[in-house]
Amino acid sequence: MSIRIYTKTGDKGATSLIGGTRISKAHLRIESYGTVDELNAYIGLCKDVLKDQQSRDMLMKIQEDLFVIGALLACDPGKEIKMQLPDISEKDIALLETAIDRMDAALPPMKNFILPGGDQSVSYLHIARCVCRRAERCCVRLSDEEGEEHVLILQYLNRLSDCLFVLARYTGQSLGISDIPWHPRSRQD
Repeated sequence: MSIRIYTKTGDKGATSLIGGTRISKAHLRIESYGTVDELNAYIGLCKDVLKDQQSRDMLMKIQEDLFVIGALLACDPGKEIKMQLPDISEKDIALLETAIDRMDAALPPMKNFILPGGDQSVSYLHIARCVCRRAERCCVRLSDEEGEEHVLILQYLNRLSDCLFVLARYTGQSLGISDIPWHPRSRQD
């Protein structure tokens, strides 16, 4: 027996959290996990265009982590959840840091701010980085407004945006594409 994708229960602008509580689709909690879901989709796009298998494997692990983060954000903080959900741990953050350090060691030092671009794969990674920063901002606002601490989620998203930045540079270098330096105009220009 298959499950229908549509339920019609959200037709008036409300949805259910894990735990059953109905809230507006405009609620910051929905915005937070929706932005994480958007990020996950962009990571999938990046994974599809990258050629380096190690980078693709890393992005797959990141997608799995983001799915966990989305599920955690979709939980009603005021209710006991009966289902067992996985969690994000310091080990997941450490894996991102290890990947950043590995890639960064293979890159020339940055001497300027850089502009996104040079190859479609590099640009997609920068878009994912920007969506990651937006997801992080949503989660910070959610923590501020609801008083619920999402310390590991915030650390993970912060580190992930750094990882995506370094991966964009690393991907460019592997393709023989140099960073595009930003050259600020002088006040006379």
